[in-house]
Amino acid sequence: MINFKALFEITYGLYIVCSGDKRRGNGFISNTVFQVTSEPAKFAVCCSKNNFTCEFIEKYAHFSVSVLVKNTEPEIFGRFGFKSGKDFNKLEGMNVKFGMTGTPIVLNDSLAYLECNVVQKFDVGTHWLFVGELIDAQILDETNEPLTYSYYRQIKKGIAPKNAPTYIDKSRLDRKMESSK
Repeated sequence: MINFKALFEITYGLYIVCSGDKRRGNGFISNTVFQVTSEPAKFAVCCSKNNFTCEFIEKYAHFSVSVLVKNTEPEIFGRFGFKSGKDFNKLEGMNVKFGMTGTPIVLNDSLAYLECNVVQKFDVGTHWLFVGELIDAQILDETNEPLTYSYYRQIKKGIAPKNAPTYIDKSRLDRKMESSK
């Protein structure tokens, strides 16, 4: 039997992943960003097939990753984690830089960013795993610490949105925990 609480012991950071261009872009909160090679440096991001940003990554074949600071404002999570870019422009009013590829990079509450060109895409069921080759990376703030998913859940009392790869239906978790008693 799977104890779903064990899944919360896997460590993750929290990031804003964006794609698009200067005319239109979108982004989402991700806790699934990781480096897969060093020479050349490649990073993978996992994106729900239902995310509007997925369409942008597929169309433009590049993405940015903004590494969030530990004290990220709650508004960032609401905007990029729980609202759809189909309904409003998530980047409007944000501090955005456009990278070498033209992809939007969110600077709000970010301590660093990466910019990648997509080189591979894998179907992992409900999500796509995009692998991108790093073309730019910059430090924005050397004084802050990165936000971890554990800190977000335990201290900020945040939850994973339904499209997150780590989303667990609370009623399912409660039923599993009750049956293990």
